[in-house]
Amino acid sequence: MAINDPISDMVTRIRNALAGKAKSVDCVNSGVCRGVAQVLKDEGYIDGFEVVQDGHSGKLRLKLKYGARGEHVIHMLRRESKPGRRVYKRVEELPRPLQGLGICVVSTSKGVLSDRKCRQHKVGGELLCVIE
Repeated sequence: MAINDPISDMVTRIRNALAGKAKSVDCVNSGVCRGVAQVLKDEGYIDGFEVVQDGHSGKLRLKLKYGARGEHVIHMLRRESKPGRRVYKRVEELPRPLQGLGICVVSTSKGVLSDRKCRQHKVGGELLCVIE
């Protein structure tokens, strides 16, 4: 089955896996999804990820992270820019989820970055998703 929006598919799979307290989740392997996974790993929302070969393009396996008592590290994961309505923001317009405790994932000309890195590099782009 063809997936029209791999980022929305990835976000939904992560939300469903968190609801079921899964240790890992498999997602579609694409460049943007690897970039989102790298941002999640760098910001400490997941333990890590790896590309698992399945004979086709492979799958992206994310190792989900939970707190010491089993509480969720990711409380809310929301897709912002969609194929029907793209959302682009300049660096000054990037939101600060939870007054800086959450992150925004942004696709820029320098790759997929968190909002903190966008402010450091002074670049804006397409606002992919918000994580709190």
